[in-house]
Amino acid sequence: MSRFRQRAVLLGCVLTALLAAAGLFVTDYGIEPALWLSALAVGFLAYLAAFDPWLQRKRAAGLATDAALDAAVRELATSLRAQWVDECRARGLDDGALAVHWSSEQGRPGRGDAVVGAFERHPRMVFLGEPGAGKSTIAMLLTLGLLDRHENGPVPLLLSLSTWDPDREDVRTWLTRRLYEEHPALRNTELYGSYAGELLVEQRRVLPVLDGLDRIAATKRADALGGINRAFPVSAQLVLTSRSDAFADAGVPVAGADVVTLHPLDHEEVAGYLRAHSDPVTAARWEPIFLHLRAEPDDRLAEALSTPLAVGLASVVYADGEPSELLDRARFPDRASIEAHLVDALVAGAFGDREAARMARASQVWPSDRARRWLVFLATELRSRGVTDLAWWELRRSVNSRWLAVLGALALGVVGGFGVGWLMAYAGTPKLAPTTGLVAGVAIAAAALHAARDRAPRPKLGAWRSLVLVSGVLGTAVGLVFGALYGLAAGLVVGLGLAVAVALRFALGSSAELSRPTSPKWTMARDRIAVWTGSLVPGVVFGAAAGLVFGPNRTGMVGLGLACGLMVGFALSALHLRWWWFTVARVWLALRGKLPWELTVFLEDARRLGVLRQAGASYQFRHVLVQERLAGTPVAVRSDA
Repeated sequence: MSRFRQRAVLLGCVLTALLAAAGLFVTDYGIEPALWLSALAVGFLAYLAAFDPWLQRKRAAGLATDAALDAAVRELATSLRAQWVDECRARGLDDGALAVHWSSEQGRPGRGDAVVGAFERHPRMVFLGEPGAGKSTIAMLLTLGLLDRHENGPVPLLLSLSTWDPDREDVRTWLTRRLYEEHPALRNTELYGSYAGELLVEQRRVLPVLDGLDRIAATKRADALGGINRAFPVSAQLVLTSRSDAFADAGVPVAGADVVTLHPLDHEEVAGYLRAHSDPVTAARWEPIFLHLRAEPDDRLAEALSTPLAVGLASVVYADGEPSELLDRARFPDRASIEAHLVDALVAGAFGDREAARMARASQVWPSDRARRWLVFLATELRSRGVTDLAWWELRRSVNSRWLAVLGALALGVVGGFGVGWLMAYAGTPKLAPTTGLVAGVAIAAAALHAARDRAPRPKLGAWRSLVLVSGVLGTAVGLVFGALYGLAAGLVVGLGLAVAVALRFALGSSAELSRPTSPKWTMARDRIAVWTGSLVPGVVFGAAAGLVFGPNRTGMVGLGLACGLMVGFALSALHLRWWWFTVARVWLALRGKLPWELTVFLEDARRLGVLRQAGASYQFRHVLVQERLAGTPVAVRSDA
């Protein structure tokens, strides 16, 4: 629903709850609770009908129109620009990146700071280079540059190819799935219509910037390039990055693309960058290195410092250290040993240092040994899945799927079943309490097991889009059951409360913030809000119903009803949300010492300290070389010079 309707529904839910409480507890005017609640229920459903987007069939039931897709593109461009501006600042690129040079197959030269102009002249490019040569940085700067100039054309979408399996899905299907994962507001059918993400890809309103062909399994790269050629023919805009050897081994050219190869950095550019990013004392410590680079331009140290990654790591590692140790041939006999040392020093220096934490504005000082152990676990898990994107909702894959489902279902079943049984034990039917609690717990656990299955979300169709219909039907059904057991007033309270809960779920589950930049914290916060809202409403409903049924003769029943309602509401709200399964996996892994208890805080601090970076709703290691080093994978370095 639109932002206006969303706020209107939220306001209506709050007012309904307040009016219901006033009618139940303010009895000075002799108001009959049943009459008051009946009128309030009818008025609430009428209010929902006035703001129900499904009733506007023309907009809610049809495919996305051109005008709706135009709006989606504009808002998506706004979101992506804010996202990449923030990430560019976090990576320190706002102060100026190293000048990367390239040459095309026809020998045409180019520079990283002129990449947007090069793309506008030839809007179909492939960037090749060795590990750390700056391919991902070039792709990000190109994306940001195109977003700065964006008006009405396709919006550039930068994604890592590591999450694509060509054997399982077509590249357009993968692109659509990733678009929805990063920007769930595209499922807002009132604003953008049905299947907005699919149509954006199908109509080429999205410019794919595909980073890291080499992150796809070697046996699948040829098929991947063939699929890319079929999905994006010569007339379509396209950007692809890859290691040179991986692209050559695939043996499939990208039709009509301008293939450019990034060159190693010139030693004078390296010296200029390190001087510019150091204070005078630190710059003086670099002078022996600069003299060595001039004297031996083909040495293993010159080769190691020929990539933006290595130079950036060296700048961070030796901000307060002594870089002349790199001249020790016995300790660093080759390029691989130098790169491994820089990665190890980056991780070791980022954690356990109070001053480094203060400068990076980290939340706390993490112990160096434990931080490295946690990062090794994450890097190993990413390597085992063959991906580089650390998405919080994918943490569940680090726990056996059956074990995760059993743990999550058991926890929710116990919470929900105990809540129902506890209330029944004091509700005048204590003999039914064990049976009722067991049945409720088993039902919730079974629903959780079903929800634990890994499946893609599907848009609601037909009457399931109707806010008033779904709220009214569910509220009436449950209200009739409680009314038959405990009287009309109790049934009205519970039925109205459930209708309010469903309406809140609709409003909070429908994001209208497509223009807001996505991030891991934001996507997780949306799930948490839905859980706690879904817990609070049943708590209030059960508390009011308990107070109404038992009255002043049973003290403590309102509090008991509130507590039981919170437990039942939590169990029912959490089982369908990614946040719950992430929490189960996180707690289990923390108990085993694999990850910290404050995982999200740790990941954000690791990003601020320069070990991780952010790519949309996911984290990544600063570079795949950092991930491979931590995972224990031998870092194979091949020069393309």
